[in-house]
Amino acid sequence: MKKSVLTRYRVMAYVTGVLLVLLTLGVIAKYLLEMDGAADFTRVVGIAHGWLYVLYLVFAFDVGAKAKWPVGKQVWVLLAGTIPTAAFFVERKVSHELEGKIVDDPAAVAKA
Repeated sequence: MKKSVLTRYRVMAYVTGVLLVLLTLGVIAKYLLEMDGAADFTRVVGIAHGWLYVLYLVFAFDVGAKAKWPVGKQVWVLLAGTIPTAAFFVERKVSHELEGKIVDDPAAVAKA
């Protein structure tokens, strides 16, 4: 597996995780604290998270397909972007697991 595949997944996991935490805080501010401006913040962050989560799904599926994960593991990684802070923990576990499978030589990847 190429390093760029894992890097794309890691970036999107962090982006999705941060946006989901911000969205959760925005929802708390909007409904529990009834803060002014929280509705606009929640709308913007919610839209951003929704679109970027789709990219996260694509990159996570790509990593899982190349790593030949079983379906259950793949589903768990895909759902990690919907549970606040789960994306951070799952990304760390996936990165540690796949670091040994990364090939830096593009010619070696082409032959595999």
